[in-house]
Amino acid sequence: MKVPQAGAVAAVIALTLTTAGCGGDDGAQGKLAVGIKFDQPGIGMREPDGTFTGFDVDVVRYIAKELGYKADQIEFKQVYSNDRELFLQYNEVQLIAASYSINDKRKEKVDFAGPYFVAHQDLLTRAEDTSVNKPEDLNTPAKQLCSVTGSTSAENLRSRLAPKASILELAGYSECIVALQNHTADAMTTDNSILAGYAARKGNEGKFKLLGQSLSVENYGIGVKKGNKELVGKVNAALKKMVEDGSWAAAVKKNFGADYKADQAPAITAGS
Repeated sequence: MKVPQAGAVAAVIALTLTTAGCGGDDGAQGKLAVGIKFDQPGIGMREPDGTFTGFDVDVVRYIAKELGYKADQIEFKQVYSNDRELFLQYNEVQLIAASYSINDKRKEKVDFAGPYFVAHQDLLTRAEDTSVNKPEDLNTPAKQLCSVTGSTSAENLRSRLAPKASILELAGYSECIVALQNHTADAMTTDNSILAGYAARKGNEGKFKLLGQSLSVENYGIGVKKGNKELVGKVNAALKKMVEDGSWAAAVKKNFGADYKADQAPAITAGS
């Protein structure tokens, strides 16, 4: 799901590149600069100790290894949903792996490798709550659906299945988790991969449940600067190998929990 957030704009990126060097310079120094999310457990997370965890992180590390980079040569950079194309266009990063759904509008600005994962919009509720089992249950006036400000997820659900749902918009998904835990909200919605990451996070085990709804189809791809077909081909080869040797399935189980019912690894068709 696309979640607009305040992030870098072209002028800021251009200034940064002028004063500190660009992703292209990183490559000359033997670095692979990659844009990820820093605030999505299970997907891309910067931990308090400065390390990085998540499925996208594991995918990047595998790709980097196949491209000839060592783990300490990967430079993770935080990207927001609105910044991803700009970071590639201005050479701030060489790859984007940030729950980045492939669509025609984005393909006008960047090239994609993959897809490497299929997510679906879903609902997360408290584990003990039996009153919300499907989107239509949110039509009860007393029910509150939490989503991130500016996200299309809540409106998608309300326009199709729950027109009477009360929407609670908060700044981030972490705030929605707190609202859900404190009974301020009865459900939260976004991609099931993101929801599963929160549910599987240490300290949250057993507290929440996914309803298993498939309210959209999100094909996650690896963003590459427009026109770099050679890099797309190399990334696709790495993704195929990751699936074939079992590393992909192991990363899914590790990051989303044993109970997460992931789609099979998708056929890699982007860039071909």
